[in-house]
Amino acid sequence: MGFDGRLLSGMSVLGAVVETGSFTRAGDVLGLSASGVSRAISRLEQRMGIRLLDRTTRALHLTGDGARLYELAAPHLSGIEEAANVVSGAAATARGALRVSLNPLFSRHLLAPRLPEFKERYPELQLISVQLPDAGDLVAEGIDVAVRFGPPPPSSMMSRRLLESRVLTVASPSYLKKHGRPRKPEKLAEHDCIQFIDPQRGKPFKWEFHRGKEIVQVETTGQLTLTDIDTMVGACLAGAGIAQVLALGVEPLLANGALIELFPEWPGETFPLHIIRPSRRLPPAAVEAFLDFCREICEAVKIAPKRS
Repeated sequence: MGFDGRLLSGMSVLGAVVETGSFTRAGDVLGLSASGVSRAISRLEQRMGIRLLDRTTRALHLTGDGARLYELAAPHLSGIEEAANVVSGAAATARGALRVSLNPLFSRHLLAPRLPEFKERYPELQLISVQLPDAGDLVAEGIDVAVRFGPPPPSSMMSRRLLESRVLTVASPSYLKKHGRPRKPEKLAEHDCIQFIDPQRGKPFKWEFHRGKEIVQVETTGQLTLTDIDTMVGACLAGAGIAQVLALGVEPLLANGALIELFPEWPGETFPLHIIRPSRRLPPAAVEAFLDFCREICEAVKIAPKRS
């Protein structure tokens, strides 16, 4: 097959569709209409004599041939993009709009206080924060960078661990005065424990306690099962039950006695915070700038030792 500019153009459109997950969002990136993107893909399919995408009313999926083509072509598209960025100066300047999805704890307690510094450092960069559940599809929503608690994402995405926050078991003085204080984790089975839904599994988190190599799992129950961290902390403060929370964000409540850590002798359980880039293609300067800034502000946080 002879090479011409139309083939390169079609491959660039295909790459944008795969990266963004839809014709409409690809069109926004490329400056085309959704119908223009669709026509470009159809022309590429006709030229190659294979079907590249399976289209439904709700989603787009690469065919086997399409996936193989994209796998082989993506590194070359990235190289072309990098070369263009270097020549144009975009690789050295963080500018444009950056769509991010941020964990609320990270956003409220770590990022927000440093945003004036971020604005001053990158005056040409517009930061757009999008509310998206932790289980949301980053590619489909057009997210450039996400910051999330939990295990690393699939290997198709780039991720780096920013920090680890200790998992604490806490209760309010009013709850302990009324129900007594459990002296060991196993006694939690006799208490009203607020359950919190793991967004990745759609089920409540299991309660564990770590001390060195020792791990104890405790079956807990309670009247409340919640999905919002602020509601859980508020309910715990009000005496509604015992909760497991992340140290990030509750240090002032522990310091002033509004919450009491029940088992400080079990300090080993931690939960990782990752920064995620949905695409492994070479990132523009705006993405790199935000990645570096998040790493910088997390390096100063002493919540738990960061494992390599």
